Amino acid sequence: MAYDDLKEADGETYTGMRLGGRHTWSYTNAVWRERKLTPEEWEFCFTSTKRRIRSAPLGSGAPLDAQYHWYLLAHQWVRKIDGDSYHTFMSGTKYKVAHKRPSWCQWSSEYPGNTPERERIIAVLENALARLRKDADAGGPLLVNP
Repeated sequence: MAYDDLKEADGETYTGMRLGGRHTWSYTNAVWRERKLTPEEWEFCFTSTKRRIRSAPLGSGAPLDAQYHWYLLAHQWVRKIDGDSYHTFMSGTKYKVAHKRPSWCQWSSEYPGNTPERERIIAVLENALARLRKDADAGGPLLVNP
């Protein structure tokens, strides 16, 4: 089945990679900037070029200049290894908020009938809270600490 073919999962139609598909990426020239806002809160900005570890099959994947807006919920564990270095491990989930095909003038979330970005993010957070509360009742861990 091709990348742009219509697929279905739980009654929802989608295009793109099939469910269960995997990628492994290498992030080069990565820069993580952060600023402390409160004793327990930081804002951050991460920029990098990400590259596939293995080349994509010919003719597969998103077209050139396609754009995606993802929302991430993640845990980050760090361990100081010297005066200026930390080993970092991050694990979490990313959610597609919107996409923009090369020929489009707007993001998918801006077209009539589609969910606006803010509403999509609120739904992601509400769903995450519901799962956290359910898991707390069951006594399950948030994630396995590395």
